[in-house]
Amino acid sequence: MIYLLRHGEAERKNERDDAARRLTPEGERQSRAAGRAMAVLGISIDACLTSPKVRAADTAKLSCEALGIEPEIAEELREGGFDALALAAGRGDVLLVGHNPDFPNELARLTGAKAKIRKGGLAIVDGGTLMALLGPDELTAIADGQG
Repeated sequence: MIYLLRHGEAERKNERDDAARRLTPEGERQSRAAGRAMAVLGISIDACLTSPKVRAADTAKLSCEALGIEPEIAEELREGGFDALALAAGRGDVLLVGHNPDFPNELARLTGAKAKIRKGGLAIVDGGTLMALLGPDELTAIADGQG
C-alpha cells in the first residue's frame, strides 16, 4: 500500500522562501488529525518518506507521532515528479508526504484516477487501484471518532 499525504495548510508563498514555508496552526491540526485517523483506521505504516520542504517535513513529523514512526527525508519528493513505486520498493506499506501538482500526477500515473488531493488530504493506493481519497475534514472526523 502507498499512502499519499499532501502537506497541511501552509503560509502564503509571499511570506517567505517557498522551501521554508511553515504550516499554519490549521495545517498543524490537519497533520495531527491525519495521523490519528490513520491510527484509528488501523493503518500500519512501515516507512514515511517526506519532501524536505518545511511544510511537508512538519506534516510528516506531526502525522507520524500517532503512527509511531520517524519520517525520512526523500529529495525525490521535493518537486518535479517522482516514482512512488521506486520510492516504496522493499519498504512495505509507505506513507509519502509532499506536494501538488506532483501528487495528483503520480496518483493518475499509478491508478488512472484524475483526482485533486486537498491540503491535508490522503490518497490510499493498493497496486493500481485508488482505494480511498479522504479530505482533511473527513480525516478529522475519523480522528475524532465521528467518521
